[in-house]
Amino acid sequence: MTDLLTAEDVQLMQGLAQRVTATRPDLVNADASFGELAWNWGKGHAADGASWRRRLWFDGGDLVAWGWAQLPRRVRRDDGSVKDVTGAYLAHQVHPDHAELVDEVIDWYDTTAAGLVRTVLPGAADEFALRRWTAHGYETDPAALGDTGSWTQLNERDLTDVEEPALPDGFRFRTADEAGPEAAVRAHVDAWSPSTYTAESYEGVRKTSAYRGDLHILVEAPDGTMACSAILWLDQVNRTAEFEPVGTHPAYRRRGLARAMLLHGLHRARAAGATHATVACLGAPGHPAARGLYYSVGFRKASRDAPLIKVS
Repeated sequence: MTDLLTAEDVQLMQGLAQRVTATRPDLVNADASFGELAWNWGKGHAADGASWRRRLWFDGGDLVAWGWAQLPRRVRRDDGSVKDVTGAYLAHQVHPDHAELVDEVIDWYDTTAAGLVRTVLPGAADEFALRRWTAHGYETDPAALGDTGSWTQLNERDLTDVEEPALPDGFRFRTADEAGPEAAVRAHVDAWSPSTYTAESYEGVRKTSAYRGDLHILVEAPDGTMACSAILWLDQVNRTAEFEPVGTHPAYRRRGLARAMLLHGLHRARAAGATHATVACLGAPGHPAARGLYYSVGFRKASRDAPLIKVS
């Protein structure tokens, strides 16, 4: 069945993410993790949902594969600029016990996005799927190559021994529950401007079943500015917490604030029952900042994606 993506679909997709994470975490595709699904759905569905298409594959009552095609649309950002997205992107996941379904996912995507430039991010460890994408005419995306390539890596660490965070004098940790929606939105926009994020985006995030305001953490500066923020998504089945997004106000970078916030978040995740944490970043050598930050608090590379493109 092909239709627009619903909140109920996302919960089913998160369930598949949990099942794959439990057995083959290296096969969880980019944008198909428990936290990424909630974040991407929540922040984007109000503005972009009409350009989203999805198909679900079931075995009995269990979801075993899905495709989420994001089609051309116009994007408006907080600085007043407008960007026209002209290509298509596919987020997807196939349970490893039903690996052969990847051909159906590819055929559906090619039909749904016919005539468009099509991109997709399968996992680099999924050798079977990569062979099938290649057989359908997909090639390595040139934009992902080189020192400043756009591929991402997933990083992980356990929570058995977490350093205590330390903030400079006058700074303090807050949660979104404490700081309120306006501050939470401002923190994200300040960190990521030009950004499409709005109060409506945050309201969508808050309505996802996985969101917890006590795991949405911020650092408040002495003047009241929210200097950095992060959301942790707790997968209680696998006892893992995923940071997405993580951002710092440009005026407050290189002060150790994000590092302290991450450590604080790891402690909060452990208190909530997590034993493991993940965070994604750009993996190419020319993008060292975020990777260096995550490595400084004990994360190490777990897996990476393999960006593919089809232009005809």
